[in-house]
Amino acid sequence: QVQLVESGGALVQPGGSLRLSCAASGSISSIYGMGWYRQTPGKQRELVATNTRDGSTNVADSVKGRFTISRDNGKNTLYLQMNSLKPEDTAVYYCNAQVAHYSGIVLHVNDYWGQGTQVTVSS
Repeated sequence: QVQLVESGGALVQPGGSLRLSCAASGSISSIYGMGWYRQTPGKQRELVATNTRDGSTNVADSVKGRFTISRDNGKNTLYLQMNSLKPEDTAVYYCNAQVAHYSGIVLHVNDYWGQGTQVTVSS
């Protein structure tokens, strides 16, 4: 089993910064893609940014230039640096990862989600 644990969410004023972390643990052979998503009540979960194992990134237009995604493969940890935060960034932020693990000689790749961390941008 694999666990993803997010941290770093908080209440912050507009224009402020936060850094989210997502630590993966458990039965892990390798982690392929990782990403951050966010969701507000009544809306679908939306992509914020993704990061492949080789470092390629994709960032949503709504946060481009303000948010930076990065990962530490040695620590199985994903980060999201959020700057110039706006009230519309308020949401629960979720971490996602595609994790490979062996069961005997068979390699399985499964999709995992964290429990989410609340980010609130308000004065």
